[in-house]
Amino acid sequence: MVSIKPLHDQLVLLPQNRVWRTYPGGATLDRLAGKPAPDDSHFSEDWIGSMTRAVNRGRESVQEGVSQVLVSDEIHDFKALLESDPTYFLGADHVEKHGVSPMLLIKFLDSAIRLHFQCHPSNEFARRVLNSPSGKTEAYHILSVREDVTDPFIYVGFQRPPDQNDLRHWIETQDIAALEACFDKIPVKPGDTYFIPGGTPHALGEGLFMVEIQEPTDFAIRFEFERAGYVLPEAARFMGRDVDFGLSMVDQSAYPLESVATKFACAPSDRTALSSESWQETLIGTDKTSCFRVGQTHVADSFSKSSDTFSINIVTAGEVEVSAGGKTHHLKTYDKFFTPAGLTDLQITPRTPSARILECLPPA
Repeated sequence: MVSIKPLHDQLVLLPQNRVWRTYPGGATLDRLAGKPAPDDSHFSEDWIGSMTRAVNRGRESVQEGVSQVLVSDEIHDFKALLESDPTYFLGADHVEKHGVSPMLLIKFLDSAIRLHFQCHPSNEFARRVLNSPSGKTEAYHILSVREDVTDPFIYVGFQRPPDQNDLRHWIETQDIAALEACFDKIPVKPGDTYFIPGGTPHALGEGLFMVEIQEPTDFAIRFEFERAGYVLPEAARFMGRDVDFGLSMVDQSAYPLESVATKFACAPSDRTALSSESWQETLIGTDKTSCFRVGQTHVADSFSKSSDTFSINIVTAGEVEVSAGGKTHHLKTYDKFFTPAGLTDLQITPRTPSARILECLPPA
């Protein structure tokens, strides 16, 4: 059993938690880990502060997805840590509504190739069909683009939606050119944020390093079965069901290119001063989704911060000092930390100009 009292008022640091995926990538994550020869592999994601187990067909015996975290220089299983004192770590209101689940999964994604055309269930579909409290509504926050990629992009929603019979036929025959012709490339750059509602067909372009904020499941159906030489097992294509099950969750609405900015792109809003020079802004608020929230803090001078809910935080630019419980942590770009709901003494100080922290929060 975790001894709780010494862990109160401490920052929870989030080391790398690499997870096997069907697509290659991860060289950026290797570099962040200090590996002498960074390379792309199938360990292309880092699941951050995760209580969610990864679903990888053929790897059912491998326990992967749930994070190991660092508190006061000691390693703890994140799930066990939260379960040891849910009210302190997650907040009384959150626990009353959701139990011990954070209702949130954060990842680093580092894509070496364009990912599969795919779709995830909405929250409503998951509750109605899958008997799950969560679907997989998600959001992307772009961090960087590989140097050899000249046209970074994502695909989001059908710009030219196909007839359902045509879509079924193209999936069954793997006519990828026909599938791709349903989409326009949406150009992206570092700092962009996009919201991807459950049910929206999409694909991530090659060479993007980004944060994914999502509901805490690993649900996915794929329209294409092979990428970079890896062929998806049949059970991994439509969540163990058939193609019609997969199609039943797909939003086949038309989203013309000119509507993407209003439907999916997320501009900063609701700027709030934290000190004379530092401020916080909303990237994804409750007006966009009830599944999660995303904020961004610009750190230009020292300030104290408190909240009645927890957050998973990523330094996305510069370096900062974060002090809690009498300890000061020097955090660099892409370092991550969890702030418990009960943490009342948090001080943030910039170490470099123009430091930024991305804050990922649970449902309001």
